[in-house]
Amino acid sequence: MFNLARSTQNSAVKPMMAAALIKNAVKANNLMTKSRCISSVVPSTNLKDFQTANEPVYEYKKGSPERKALEEALKRTAAKCEEVPIVIGGKEIRTDQVVHQVMPHNHQHKLAKFYYADSKTIKSAIKTAVETQPKWDRVPLSERLKIWDKAADLMAGKYRQDLNAATMLGQAKTIIQAEIDSAAELIDFIRLNAFFLKECAKYQPISENMKVTKNSMRYRGIDGFIAAVSPFNFTAIGGNLAYTPALMGNAVLWKPSDTAVLSNWRIFNIMREAGVPDGVVNFVPADGPVFGDTITASPHLAGINFTGSVPTFNRLWKQVGNNIDNYINFPRLIGECGGKNYHFIHPTADVQSVVTGTIRSAFEFCGQKCSACSRMYVPESLWPKIKDGLVAEATKLKIDDVQNFSAFTSAVIDDKAFKRITSYIEHAKKSKNLTILAGGTYSDAKGYFINPTIVQTTDPKDKIMTEEIFGPVLTIYVYKDADLQKTMDLVHTTTQFALTGAVFAQDESFLKHALEEFKMSAGNFYINDKSTGSVVGQQPFGGGRMSGTNDKAGGPHYVMRWCTPQAIKETFVPLRDIGYPYMKE
Repeated sequence: MFNLARSTQNSAVKPMMAAALIKNAVKANNLMTKSRCISSVVPSTNLKDFQTANEPVYEYKKGSPERKALEEALKRTAAKCEEVPIVIGGKEIRTDQVVHQVMPHNHQHKLAKFYYADSKTIKSAIKTAVETQPKWDRVPLSERLKIWDKAADLMAGKYRQDLNAATMLGQAKTIIQAEIDSAAELIDFIRLNAFFLKECAKYQPISENMKVTKNSMRYRGIDGFIAAVSPFNFTAIGGNLAYTPALMGNAVLWKPSDTAVLSNWRIFNIMREAGVPDGVVNFVPADGPVFGDTITASPHLAGINFTGSVPTFNRLWKQVGNNIDNYINFPRLIGECGGKNYHFIHPTADVQSVVTGTIRSAFEFCGQKCSACSRMYVPESLWPKIKDGLVAEATKLKIDDVQNFSAFTSAVIDDKAFKRITSYIEHAKKSKNLTILAGGTYSDAKGYFINPTIVQTTDPKDKIMTEEIFGPVLTIYVYKDADLQKTMDLVHTTTQFALTGAVFAQDESFLKHALEEFKMSAGNFYINDKSTGSVVGQQPFGGGRMSGTNDKAGGPHYVMRWCTPQAIKETFVPLRDIGYPYMKE
């Protein structure tokens, strides 16, 4: 989701600005609003000038301390197959259903051994979460913030390279892709969501005469449990999906992806060490349909926090609809379901920016990002230069084991992804409308390796231009310069998704026009920048249509979706009359 386009910083400085600011905010939060109102439980408004900062991204240059620490963490992590139990209410559980997480770039190497929870075990987790929720909800906001602050510090320091190593080896991410995910973005989610909560909690209703009445608002968790279903492609998403609802006073069942179990297990243990009580978040790996069937059948389901495929989210939504009469609450349904993201090139675009931005967006982490550029529209007048640039850069990309630090990218996540992605490459080889310009080769002999593939199409409605591939395949439609508006119309009418999109142009009048024309085509829109690159707190992330519910993770809106506010009115003047003055005239 969030592939940070941050500036890296020298790790020798190791700035802790964000951590210090959060600590100051926690101290300020303890100074509760003082009034006659017994329900004054919100932070003092003296936080109005509070600012925070994003976690820096380390450079990992040769000889740097972070590079040495990472190399050591990679050796430790690769040297064993770590056992990962189910954890419910602090109790470790192991079942007969044993599953292994392997290295995608070396699928014979088992990295973690874990267990599937059956329906009975999932029901036990539900019971634990439901019992824990009201107790956790009574923990003061200031105490929860201290826990999140400590967790962010642990992630930024003591466990930074353990998180990165588990992500690199388990999800086949290169150093930079892991650092911007399992370090910087994860830390940002923990720190900034706490900041957003405090900022949102500053709002208090109007009290016209404080001598007569005081109105206030407090933010509660939702009675029941939240089911967090997280994906493989971003470690940080797992932490956000499970722990943002928990921050708001909810209890959670966290079902991690089978192919991200180890990195998610790291997060779970860090949060426990920071002070999250047993039962607040329960770690429940499970078969997808079994998990979905069990949670949606429970009357205590309070919400589903989901990132994954459209068919899976549709299935969960239908199950909730079928069971709607049985629930205590109307369940909150939040989903991010991917996209068919575009780069639209105007004849005035800067060619080098187009080439560089597109190569990174389409092929970093093998295109396995919800926001990755998968389709591109290029004018005939620029096509020769753009084509030459893309092909030249694509053929130079090194695809290898992530422990080879010179690799640009590595393997796709598993055999299912390999088969799905290569089926589109085979389609391109067989179709008369499609021409492979670069790549098109692959092998799963050792790892699930697919070379970055660039395809040109004469049909802008071919399935390779309209369906989500989630892999290193970029398809380009070349349009006649005179057909600019006609081609723009294709962007938002030929696919069901509306997640991210980008336009490249130097013509300001066109950019203003494109901003309006593409208004509904993307939840995150970029001008002269690639379609990946969202940063927590800078570009809150999410899309519409079949890309999801657009709740903008990484922003204040998302945090507030996981609470149920209570409005409180306190009256200080005794009530005496039933009638109204006009009745006595």
